[in-house]
Amino acid sequence: MSEQKKMRIGIIGAGSIAHSAHFPVFSSFEDVEVAAVMNRTYEKAEQACQQYGFGKAVKTFDEFLNQDLDAAVLLTPKTVRKEYLVPLLEAKLDVLIEKPLASTMEECEYLAEASKNSGRIVMVAFNRRYSPVFRRGLDEFKDKAPHYVLAHKCREFKEYRATLENSIHMVDMLRYALGECGEVTARAKWSDRFYEDLCTAQLEFENGSLALLGASREAGQWYERVEMFGDNKTVIVESPDRLTIIRPEYEEVRNSTPLHKGWSNYLDAIGFRPCDRHFIDCCKTRQKPLTSAEDALKTMQLMNRILQSAGLPDMTKEWGH
Repeated sequence: MSEQKKMRIGIIGAGSIAHSAHFPVFSSFEDVEVAAVMNRTYEKAEQACQQYGFGKAVKTFDEFLNQDLDAAVLLTPKTVRKEYLVPLLEAKLDVLIEKPLASTMEECEYLAEASKNSGRIVMVAFNRRYSPVFRRGLDEFKDKAPHYVLAHKCREFKEYRATLENSIHMVDMLRYALGECGEVTARAKWSDRFYEDLCTAQLEFENGSLALLGASREAGQWYERVEMFGDNKTVIVESPDRLTIIRPEYEEVRNSTPLHKGWSNYLDAIGFRPCDRHFIDCCKTRQKPLTSAEDALKTMQLMNRILQSAGLPDMTKEWGH
């Protein structure tokens, strides 16, 4: 693929995350052509092509694989990732997968190994790692990791397996900030184990740092905040776009990151655009992605340990609603 030629990608899945994040992001890249869209409901793929100016809606997976693509974006439910990822790798395509990698640990391990052995770029879209406000906050600790981190991921409503589905963003951020985790102690409260009210975890990392994870499903509003302490400073990240840096001699507050001519939007602030950009750039340079499938497996393993310690349904098997 020459530098002048647009990168041809295909997208599988036209659900809510596609419309709220990846469709508008990929349509904004001048060096990318979305050549094909597939969805199990064909009409939704057609609608996406019309709405975003994409190339072609396809009806079958075989037709998708015959579209002369450079890469694929897999936005399917996590329960069918293996069904698509393995054939995509066999077709020599690079693949971006919406988080999490899969629904069970066995399948996560299988897909991570298959990705590693394929020689392709395989990336999992843990978008918070690419959020400018989180990255700026972590830059404050690039020379020495924080010794204590408090991470909140709260919402005002319950959802199915909320800790796995939603709080995993904070688990991945903690790994990114502190490395690999040793000891895990977690607690949860529920009237229905699949719709927990609350989950907390105390995590001791191999570098000696400690972290507390809190995830309430009875908050007043969506609330995502990470507080990092160490090296005589406090760094508070309030998603999507507020950063506070506190040192003994001063306090600095930044309320937004000017990305697009002085203003920032949700897709930039929450990390979707830089995440998808990183995937495209890695496809071109053949650099290993920051959130490769192998790295994502480690986040899934830590997530599973938290679920087990808290007494919540873990990832040893698939669970129905």
